[in-house]
Amino acid sequence: MPKRKKTRGAAPKAAKGRKSTTGGHKMAKAHAPRRAAARPAGKPNDGKPTVQRLRRDLAKALAEVDQLKASSETDFLLDIPNRRGFERELSRSIAFIKRYQARGALLMVDVDRLKPVNDVFGHAAGDQVLKAVVKTLLSEVRASDVLGRLGGDEFALLLWNLSETDARAKAAALEQTIDSLSFDFDGRTANAGASIGVALLDSHSEMRLALEQADSAMYVRKAQRRHERDGA
Repeated sequence: MPKRKKTRGAAPKAAKGRKSTTGGHKMAKAHAPRRAAARPAGKPNDGKPTVQRLRRDLAKALAEVDQLKASSETDFLLDIPNRRGFERELSRSIAFIKRYQARGALLMVDVDRLKPVNDVFGHAAGDQVLKAVVKTLLSEVRASDVLGRLGGDEFALLLWNLSETDARAKAAALEQTIDSLSFDFDGRTANAGASIGVALLDSHSEMRLALEQADSAMYVRKAQRRHERDGA
């Protein structure tokens, strides 16, 4: 039986083919487009728009809170501090007086003859009287002084750096100025007036006690003016 010849060329060809195939893969790999590197998670700039938006929202919310707080401490009719706003300013002022050994005066102002105006001419006329009284008081005090409406026809004035003599003279002058106010309603004349009590503020003052002292002094003064008017 004849011997089968060895096929020596088969193996090299296969190897050559594998080499060629491997080379083709290498070229394909070399020419393949590179993928963009993934951005690391948690990079600082990732949340920048969100942080900016949150800051804007926070600033807006704080502004709204400040506006609500201001409106809660302001008399809507007269645009001056209401009782809450005035007491806050008075408390801060007394703390300042105690710390720096300053002085001042608290004046309690009661508008006289407002009820007859409301009864005869209506509350719109009464509001006109109150606005005129506030305008007069503000024109007669300094920018550093504080005027507040405690309620109804009652007001309070915080005056800085006045002696007892000066404070009482100022109260008398304010009474005279308000007494001179005159109003015309439907061809009829009405007059306003004011009774003012004084309490001095010093390093021993307390807010509640000062308010009570000024209020008591105002009622004493109101009785004196009524007696003077009736006696005349």
